[in-house]
Amino acid sequence: MSHLESLIKQIPTIEECLGYTFSDKNLLALAFVHRSFFNEHRDSVKEHNERIEFLGDSVLGLIVSDYLYNQLPNHPEGQLSLLRSKIVEAPACMLYVLKLGIASHMLLGKGERMNEGRGRETILADLFEALVGAVYVDGGMEEARRFFLGNFSNDIDQMIAQPTRNWKAELQDYSQKKHQKPPIYKVIKEEGPDHGKEFHIVVLIDEEEMGEGKGPSKKLAEQAAAEDALRKIHG
Repeated sequence: MSHLESLIKQIPTIEECLGYTFSDKNLLALAFVHRSFFNEHRDSVKEHNERIEFLGDSVLGLIVSDYLYNQLPNHPEGQLSLLRSKIVEAPACMLYVLKLGIASHMLLGKGERMNEGRGRETILADLFEALVGAVYVDGGMEEARRFFLGNFSNDIDQMIAQPTRNWKAELQDYSQKKHQKPPIYKVIKEEGPDHGKEFHIVVLIDEEEMGEGKGPSKKLAEQAAAEDALRKIHG
């Protein structure tokens, strides 16, 4: 039995984990097809999951934005943006997949399977966004909303309850007081397709590299770099 045939056989089990039954089972299967698997099985696989992951990324952002807007009427835009970023960022999406217990069904090429976990966070985060996109295409926005909030509203509420720190502002204050100059952020690498770029940024204080971070935007990568720097500074 091929990997794809094995996945298709497991679809009822996967649907039970998701809490959603697909009308078009091919959409669910598509979400699990990584580019590396597609490249090695072009004779039997017509598409990989990047297009539907692109769609799911936008759908997820809208679901979370709507949820935060309605649940937190007194929060300003800046705080809502930081919370949304924390809820939809790659580490969070990876944890959603792991909580659902479906990661083992991902179809990867041989080289990627032998990669010993490098890039696993991105692969699983993309899988989750692809799943959101698949539910949206299959059942519409309300089903996508029901799928995400039905499975993860408690996780979201826990993230909301945790205070959101502005790491960049804290590092700026530290640098100005100790060195009388602001920190400098530099992009050292950009990875991924245009719709799913990941920025790697370092932050320097007084020409010394203090921290490094990555994220789907320069703004979020700078926050991660500032957090890394402050944790190193304060032990």
